[in-house]
Amino acid sequence: MKVQTTATKSQPAYRVHVVEPQVPVIDGWTRCEVGEDLIVDSDSIHSYCLAAWDSRVYDAFVLAAAVQFCDLTNRRHAPIWGRNIQLRVPVHDPDRWNSPDISKTLHAALGLLTGDQWQVIFTPRKDYFPSPAQAGFCIPDSTGIVMPFSDGLDSLAVAKLMERKLGSSLIRVRLGSNALSNRNGNRTEQPFANVPFRVKTGRTVEFSARSRGFKFMLLCGIAAHLLGAQEIVVPESGQGALGPVLVPVGQAYEDYRCHPVFTDRMTALVGALFGHSVRYRYPRLWCTKGQTLREAMGPQDNEVDPSASRSCWQSARHVSVLGKRRQCGICAACLLRRMSIHSISFQETPETYVWENLCSPRFLDGAATGFKHGNPSGSLWKYVIAGVLHLEHLSALCSPDRNEVTINRQCFALSRSLGIPESKIRKKLKGLLRQHKTEWTSFVDSLGSQSFVASWVDRE
Repeated sequence: MKVQTTATKSQPAYRVHVVEPQVPVIDGWTRCEVGEDLIVDSDSIHSYCLAAWDSRVYDAFVLAAAVQFCDLTNRRHAPIWGRNIQLRVPVHDPDRWNSPDISKTLHAALGLLTGDQWQVIFTPRKDYFPSPAQAGFCIPDSTGIVMPFSDGLDSLAVAKLMERKLGSSLIRVRLGSNALSNRNGNRTEQPFANVPFRVKTGRTVEFSARSRGFKFMLLCGIAAHLLGAQEIVVPESGQGALGPVLVPVGQAYEDYRCHPVFTDRMTALVGALFGHSVRYRYPRLWCTKGQTLREAMGPQDNEVDPSASRSCWQSARHVSVLGKRRQCGICAACLLRRMSIHSISFQETPETYVWENLCSPRFLDGAATGFKHGNPSGSLWKYVIAGVLHLEHLSALCSPDRNEVTINRQCFALSRSLGIPESKIRKKLKGLLRQHKTEWTSFVDSLGSQSFVASWVDRE
């Protein structure tokens, strides 16, 4: 059964009304209260106070949080992926936010990213948000580049590569769960150190979470606006940026969260909202994660420590062993991490992952002793099958007689987005896919023919 990836107007709409405290909601709409369901954190917002306070920045935080709330509290129903979402958000200047240039670019970005039909209407705030005290961060006089920084391998490696060129002129926008630290392990007082808001949903019912891309790219756009930076470096390597669109998981809608076509739309939105011209750049788009990591390690092989990063998205509740959180080791993100680290011959400790042994013939036998959440037909079993097949199908794209329609479509879209002739895009994309296949084949072969991973891989 084919999944319908876009919503239709005949579908019932999910209506969310964001309100300030003690403000009533429209009948039939879901209440989402600022300060209760959407919390702008005073400590975190402090790291965005670089100059005179701009109310548009606060309103953008509330918008990003509201979009996340809608995304997580409205379940998708097969066979229709797309949803109709109506959202009302209070802002300081509703006329500006409802203007055609902002409205059009906002809906274009959200529609592409999530595969949903959005109708966002901005209403007047009851109270003005008080201006926070300006922070006294040490910002380089010639700040040129902003980079989103998470706990992942790409962030760790590309930050090292960029810092070799730029030094302190690279400004990180923190997207992960842990605070930035200096080399001694102490917390640092830096701008954009934490995501400045939290969303409380009670119980999350939708886990595709495509809105994360909007949140992260908007925060980077805000940082670029505040700094006057013209460039945002997206650290994602080619497998992470292009793979989820080239090879969607199952019959899900393509994942554009790190794709150049999506950041083109975010460029337009940031320009319309702040009047600031910014460019999202992909320095590692045509490289695998393994190639990026190898270059970042440096000649001494000790400049980057992969064990300091986290790739797994699973919560501690699902990947804890004897009370200690690990990475699952079997989802698509973990498998890509493990094959990339294998490609540079780096040895991680077995305790890094719940699934310590991928060479095991039986799935559950590969998990650590003491892990209590394994199930032969449960969600983790489904994640490992999806992860293996995603990486396997991505490697198959480099075959000359397969998936030419997919390749042609991507070459056309990337050519328009990046301003590079399609012939050059095709050559670069084919090179990326060949390198991915080499690394994936080597990784699977290293597990042995009896591995439960190898049992899903076609080697004929």
